[in-house]
Amino acid sequence: MRLLGSLFLAVLVSSQTTNIPPDPLQEVVRRLELDRYKAHIKGLAQFGDRLQGTQRNRAAIDWLEKQLRSFGYTNVVRHRFISSSGPLENIYATKTGATTPGEMYIVSAHMDGRGGGEAADDDASGCAVVLELARVLAMPDVRTNRSVRFIFWNNEEFGMDGSGTYVSERASLQGTAAEPKWLGIIQHDMMMFDHGMPPAPKQSPKADINVDYQRSSAKAADSAKLAAALQAANRSYAQDYPATVGTNMAGTDSIRFEDVVASVSVRENERVTGIVMGSNPNHHEPTDKYESYAEEDFRFGFTAAKTTLGALGQLAGITFVRGGEN
Repeated sequence: MRLLGSLFLAVLVSSQTTNIPPDPLQEVVRRLELDRYKAHIKGLAQFGDRLQGTQRNRAAIDWLEKQLRSFGYTNVVRHRFISSSGPLENIYATKTGATTPGEMYIVSAHMDGRGGGEAADDDASGCAVVLELARVLAMPDVRTNRSVRFIFWNNEEFGMDGSGTYVSERASLQGTAAEPKWLGIIQHDMMMFDHGMPPAPKQSPKADINVDYQRSSAKAADSAKLAAALQAANRSYAQDYPATVGTNMAGTDSIRFEDVVASVSVRENERVTGIVMGSNPNHHEPTDKYESYAEEDFRFGFTAAKTTLGALGQLAGITFVRGGEN
């Protein structure tokens, strides 16, 4: 009788544990979909370059809100500000933390563009990373311990005043009911094109994801730790392309945060020595269109989504919940 009881207990425990993935975070990362990533890029590219102050910029904001609400977010916010070209809006939604909602990681990209094309790489590709992470983390059986805010900045191209206004208005509100405490920002800007230097027709066999922080910033030590967390997550959850850590983050919205909180940018190439020097011939050009990129380019950008989600798994505490209530 005692033996039968032991066998019954063993079977019961085994049946319960088989429903729990051995690495829950690996399962969450597997829910990211390349085809959806590509569809997010195409969805934003339909509005052209989304130059600030234009109807196509406003239409893209409407489209982003529709996507976030379709994922299930009811807390979508349009953060209005005044730029040199008139009133503009950032837009964001928040996955509220289950145990520590008053602490937050920001995952972001800029939704505006320039150049007269579709701004597919700069920066629909970064927005697609943020959208795909927002989609997966909205699933009813996925929980985060800390909050994660998905922000799409406006007017990065001409002054970064969308992110700048957010910092100036909300940094002092941290820790109140109006704004969770910031733990870090992960900015995604130009994700798909690493064809070497000078750029070749096809992707470089040495293509890597650049995770940069600013070594001269007030929060350099914290930012270096955040960059290291992304690199470690890349090794565990996104092994198609390696992540390389650099120390000269520049020219994107995360620089507005660098003296306030841990801040990194995730890119296809280092900004100063790569992008500025011509590593991407489509940068700010009419050729920055969805059709200009090959399948391997999209897969390269998609790997950044797996990298960031893997890092958030540790930083924000991603877990599964029984019954699908998060």
